[in-house]
Amino acid sequence: MSETYDFLFKFLVIGSAGTGKSCLLHQFIENKFKQDSNHTIGVEFGSRVVNVGGKTVKLQIWDTAGQERFRSVTRSYYRGAAGALLVYDITSRETYNALTNWLTDARTLASPNIVIILCGNKKDLDADREVTFLEASRFAQENELMFLETSALTGENVEEGFLKCARTILNKIDSGELDPERMGSGIQYGDASLRQLRQPRGTATQNKQQCNC
Repeated sequence: MSETYDFLFKFLVIGSAGTGKSCLLHQFIENKFKQDSNHTIGVEFGSRVVNVGGKTVKLQIWDTAGQERFRSVTRSYYRGAAGALLVYDITSRETYNALTNWLTDARTLASPNIVIILCGNKKDLDADREVTFLEASRFAQENELMFLETSALTGENVEEGFLKCARTILNKIDSGELDPERMGSGIQYGDASLRQLRQPRGTATQNKQQCNC
């Protein structure tokens, strides 16, 4: 039986190597912690259908390698992404300092309108923390990002991160700020009926305007 959904959103998981990106994706898809996680080579992929605000949304998630040597490969996957989890490790100042570069890449290569949530991962290692919640929260505010601290190990806030991002994209579709029909929007209608429902309204308005001419 094929899945039915109202929308499909293309998501990215980006950030430096070793921040737990693959573990976050695994926790979200499989609902468990990925024990033997090696560095991602190139790009990995996962998908899950979720219910957001009464709509069924399929999240198509691309987990990108954080290592510099794969940068040229992973960048090609940024195109046409609607949302992204930008991940750093709260116990590593180095991964936090690299956030600006990752953010620039996402907004330049994917889309300036890409919806991004900043995730401070490894929240379970609070004793080894190098980046405070307040500092990261301020960075998120300055760069117009949503922000959560997550733990791929315990699962804390992992689902919320993906859902928050999806919810924001849906709201932007409703408000007209995002157009799923636009090339490279990273959004597709899942159900043909949904597209048809939206079509007649536009057509009706056009006909009315033509009549007034």
